[in-house]
Amino acid sequence: MSLPILNRKLVLESAERSPDGAGGYDTSWQPLGTLWAEIKSGNGSARGENALQISRVPLKITVRAAQVGSDARPSAGQRFREGSRVYAILAVTEQDSRARYLVCHAAEEVAQ
Repeated sequence: MSLPILNRKLVLESAERSPDGAGGYDTSWQPLGTLWAEIKSGNGSARGENALQISRVPLKITVRAAQVGSDARPSAGQRFREGSRVYAILAVTEQDSRARYLVCHAAEEVAQ
């Protein structure tokens, strides 16, 4: 196994919900910190949704491991931001038995 090349600076964000006063809620994203990552893309797909064409690309985002419970450890439901690009984290696994790196299975969705 070769070591990942962590050459992309990503901001890890977590969703925060607050009441909207009408029985629902608003979601805002709060930054938790910056992580260096390697991003590898998979095969993309496209589908129509509400008169928009949505492109979806699965990604494997590798970051250094952090202890369980740490704000620096990504988890499903969070997201990475790289400028205007947003990557939703779907699942997180350890890359190897020594748990030196985490692989975040993510997706970037872009409306066209």
